[in-house]
Amino acid sequence: MPELPEVETTRRGIESSVVGHGIAKVIVREPRLRWRVPKQLPELAAGQRVVQLRRRAKYLVFDLERGSMILHLGMSGSLRVLPSATPPSMHDHVDIVMDTGLCLRFNDPRRFGSLLWTDGDPLQHKLLKSLAPEPLSDEFHGEYLARAAKGRSVAIKQLIMNGQVVVGVGNIYASEALFRAGVRPRRSAGRLKRPEFDALVKSIKAVLSDAIREGGTTLRDYINPEGMPGYFRQKLYVYERTKDPCRVCKTPIKHLVQGQRSTYFCPQCQK
Repeated sequence: MPELPEVETTRRGIESSVVGHGIAKVIVREPRLRWRVPKQLPELAAGQRVVQLRRRAKYLVFDLERGSMILHLGMSGSLRVLPSATPPSMHDHVDIVMDTGLCLRFNDPRRFGSLLWTDGDPLQHKLLKSLAPEPLSDEFHGEYLARAAKGRSVAIKQLIMNGQVVVGVGNIYASEALFRAGVRPRRSAGRLKRPEFDALVKSIKAVLSDAIREGGTTLRDYINPEGMPGYFRQKLYVYERTKDPCRVCKTPIKHLVQGQRSTYFCPQCQK
């Protein structure tokens, strides 16, 4: 599934091709995504200029002159910038055709993504209004995470993956951040000390920033807007490296399952 760095990489990759340009038309070949594409969306969007392109958690928000489109890549979705005359391939469900002759093409093999419309403030849309702070924002800091963990016995990895605590810290990046912070994933969140929360927040921000800089992580279907994979996988310390030597201490990386998700850690570097 595309995680926050992949979505942010997508936003940055397509921004210059859409912001400030007009939408000539929207072609919906398959409206049956996670939620059905609103029938009126093509008519509402056509002829409007894209004022800005924002990301909130894993959602992309296309702010038009009147109203906004809210897009989610789902489990396997991708956005590509292509010449509008490029013939569609299988699973190319939506084209946002720009007045420049380019189109933004949404491909989603599993159809778990979505494209919705709102006339109001998109950040108050029911899917976005209750989201927790962004991990790269100033709102997310050690004191905040310590307060969220206070009195809770849940494992720290589960806490930082909880979208009601902080958005966009997916499985890969949670494992990597915990390694960098030297914290074992199964430790009770309420038992961490304040310096450990500070270190963990710092590591989460660093891991996500590094992944964005490398264009995301190559995982299954993910490609960036230029059709290339992300390269952060080559720099992973623990994720999917079971029994491989730790890049720091050479101890074999261990694997366990938490909340039905694979977790990887170094038994020597993480305490």
